[in-house]
Amino acid sequence: MHVHIQSPDGEAKFWLEPLVALVENYGLRPSELKEIQKVIEERNHEIIKAWKRHFISKR
Repeated sequence: MHVHIQSPDGEAKFWLEPLVALVENYGLRPSELKEIQKVIEERNHEIIKAWKRHFISKR
């Protein structure tokens, strides 16, 4: 499972499991990535639940 993050400055991809981890980064500053990762970690269970609801229901 992963999420894509987009902003006017760039985009990034983070794995959600087993640990939140940056996979790709295109243009985001390290400080932005740190803040994004913090939010993903704080809301990881909520994001995973939404991911499963979205993708599993499409099968």
